[in-house]
Amino acid sequence: MALKVCALITGITGQDGSYLAELLLDKGYEVHGLRRRSSTFRTTERIDHILDRLTLHYGDMTDAGSLYRVLAEVRPDEIYNLAAQSHVGVSFQAPSYTAQATGVGTLHLLDAIVALRLDARLVHASSSEMFGNGISTTRPLLNEDSPLAPVSPYASAKVFAHHTVDNYRRAYGLHASCAIGFNHESPRRGANFVTQKIARAVAALARGEGGPVHLGNTDAVRDWGYAPEYVEAMWRMAQQPKPGDFVLATGTACSVMQWLGCCCEIAGVDVNESYVIDQDFVRPSELWMLRGDAAKAKSVLGWRAETLNVDLAKIMMEAELE
Repeated sequence: MALKVCALITGITGQDGSYLAELLLDKGYEVHGLRRRSSTFRTTERIDHILDRLTLHYGDMTDAGSLYRVLAEVRPDEIYNLAAQSHVGVSFQAPSYTAQATGVGTLHLLDAIVALRLDARLVHASSSEMFGNGISTTRPLLNEDSPLAPVSPYASAKVFAHHTVDNYRRAYGLHASCAIGFNHESPRRGANFVTQKIARAVAALARGEGGPVHLGNTDAVRDWGYAPEYVEAMWRMAQQPKPGDFVLATGTACSVMQWLGCCCEIAGVDVNESYVIDQDFVRPSELWMLRGDAAKAKSVLGWRAETLNVDLAKIMMEAELE
């Protein structure tokens, strides 16, 4: 009998980590996950239904020793680095922690892989936020070769991690790939992210509860996809004979206001009564538009996003209304 493929997922308790864990278990993998010791039991809610099929290890991206210990114990065949302080707004309030957890943490992980001489395939979650405001009317789509111009501490940390993965890939011959994911959402999205924040507020209004949702820049435009489809792409990246970087995106986009309008229409709520502009949610520097070109992922991985903005809003709204 062939041995199971062993995978380690950092950030397994998050949205992407939970969907990826399900995917790998369905494929017959032995799945290990990294969780912070400071986390409460409540933070496992996204994986409670599969906890008996996983092995969780305490560790932290800011603690190089803990990463080395876990990797030495597990010696995985595949590593999916999804852990990060991933909220852009929070990164302005906690920039140093964001840099350590999101940027330097990836360096710690790569150092441990090299020190332990692991023959493991790494997929690192980069971010479309790295592109900043580089999109223009002459270049409406962003791809793997688009310039990086971060406009937040989170994006800057992701740029550091992205370049570090490339450095180690070249220097040590690692099979290390970067998934440049554009925004991807689901009913498991954290409540402080704008898509879920809107969905929950609109659902509450539809039930006659709560008040209008407080928003910042409603003109910001994003390329929103469905998280389970994006983790499928990450798995496909690890199966490639050669490593590489891939933009994961739908190629479509809508504004925060359009997303709000779509959610209100689904729930039967008057959009004009559903929100207020709150300066507390306006960022010091704003990323106005992100729209990705996933042609390379389609060509090499055979992957394309299937769930677009309206369908995604319907999935999230139906989950909240239920």
